[in-house]
Amino acid sequence: MASSSAEREPGWRARLRELGLTPSKALGQNFLHDHAIVRRIAESAGIGPDDTVLEIGPGLGILTEELATLARRVVAVELDDRLAEYLPTVLPANVELVHADALEIDPPALVGADYLVVANLPYSVGNAILRRMLEAVPPPRALTIMVQREVAERMAASPPEMSLLAIGVQFYGRPRVLFRVGGGAFIPAPRVESAVVRIETQPPPLPLAEHAAFFRVVHAGFAQRRKQLGNVLSTGLFIERPAIAAALSKAGIATTE
Repeated sequence: MASSSAEREPGWRARLRELGLTPSKALGQNFLHDHAIVRRIAESAGIGPDDTVLEIGPGLGILTEELATLARRVVAVELDDRLAEYLPTVLPANVELVHADALEIDPPALVGADYLVVANLPYSVGNAILRRMLEAVPPPRALTIMVQREVAERMAASPPEMSLLAIGVQFYGRPRVLFRVGGGAFIPAPRVESAVVRIETQPPPLPLAEHAAFFRVVHAGFAQRRKQLGNVLSTGLFIERPAIAAALSKAGIATTE
């Protein structure tokens, strides 16, 4: 007996139709629907049967369902009112839906001290969400995230190509670009290529009390790339040049770089 068109309809398309939902540009919604990519992301996350996974932005829940087959518990944080109401009706029992802004949550308070993060991050606020995850105390053991390809490559860059983003990410962990994802894996299809990055977190090299000072130095150093480092730091940090020169000399860095 032939299947009806509704029975043959992909799950993501059926959910969009049932919700009467059009992806929101304001929320940066590009829903992942390619099941081959979904499985690859889930398998890359290193999830064990006793693990808790924090997913940011479950969208239509396609990746969430895959994560739920691997993890003991999935906590999915969704900002969209319509999706937050709908998803609990279709997701497995080991998925908890939290209706919240990922920029305002305290990850350990939601999921406990031992967890993994998996996310298809919106391009517009992806870096801000990533920073919140990395700065959490305690942070996740690892993050497997999808971002714009250029952003992924900047995260994993090595000297002399490092940027503020690379330093910010590598201060907290070891990023590695796993694979690229074309626009056809999303609805609507973005005009840019995406990539999946895995970040294994590690203890920062400085005590927490020194983090703010470290990043002030980093921001000052990147403020004016074409000027000599000694001049840039003394201006950006409001410290006299002789003191900056002495500190750079002690670190083995020329002030003329």
